[in-house]
Amino acid sequence: MKRQIKNIDDIKLLVDDFYDKVQKDEYLADIFNNVIQDSWPEHLEKMYQFWQTILLGEHTYKGTPFAPHVNLPVERKHFNRWLELFKATLEEHFEGRVAEEAMWRANKMAEMFQMKIDYYKKSSSTFIQ
Repeated sequence: MKRQIKNIDDIKLLVDDFYDKVQKDEYLADIFNNVIQDSWPEHLEKMYQFWQTILLGEHTYKGTPFAPHVNLPVERKHFNRWLELFKATLEEHFEGRVAEEAMWRANKMAEMFQMKIDYYKKSSSTFIQ
């Protein structure tokens, strides 16, 4: 039975199930696992805070979301797969306005990150974190 995204427990379900899929995915697992390595608990906690902040308006996230992604070896196919897994996770568990907002935000974030990463690759700029 699908439910609304209403609280931190819903955010944790979304994040945990999504990243479980990512860690097993043929296109994304190596990228994420090579970068995150044994820091998955810390990464998941940061993702709980990120999504809690943007979906529930509970301001627990502090940081700059783009900076850790700038040097990742990713292309459009990786962003597309990331979005497919995110959408599948949402559709598996959730419905309603906040779930729709989550998908909209994920699309916008993927679009923005891809544009910025492409810009830095093409300009040969070094991004200072």
